[in-house]
Amino acid sequence: MSGPYAYTRNPLYLGSFLIGLGVTIAGGLTAFVVAFLVFFFLVYLKTMKRESDHLSGQFGALFTRYRDSVPLFFPRLTPYRPAADLGQTPTRFSLDRYLRNKEWEAALGAAAGFAFLALRALGAI
Repeated sequence: MSGPYAYTRNPLYLGSFLIGLGVTIAGGLTAFVVAFLVFFFLVYLKTMKRESDHLSGQFGALFTRYRDSVPLFFPRLTPYRPAADLGQTPTRFSLDRYLRNKEWEAALGAAAGFAFLALRALGAI
C-alpha cells in the first residue's frame, strides 16, 4: 500500500504497458501497436481481476478499503494513505520477493523490446 502501490494497484503492469506501448510505437508499425494493445488488455485485465480476487480473499476488509481507494491501473494523483488504525507499516524493496514473484520477467520483456528497437535502428530488421 506504499511506494508506487499508493498510486496504482498494479504499478508493474502499468510500467510494462508504457514500455510496451513505447516500443511498439517506436517500431513504426501500426499493426504492432494494435496487436500489443489487444494482447495486453486481453491478458492483463484478466490477470489483474484474478489477483484482486485473491487479495480480497486473503486480506478481506483491509484489501477492500485499499481497492476502493486506489485505481486498478491508471494512477491517482495523490498517494493513498491508509488509516492509522489499520496497523500497516510500509515495506521496503525486497530482492527476494522480486525474484519469488518473477518480477524479472517484465525487465526481460523490456530488454527484448529495446533490443528489437536497436536492431531496427541498425537496419537489421
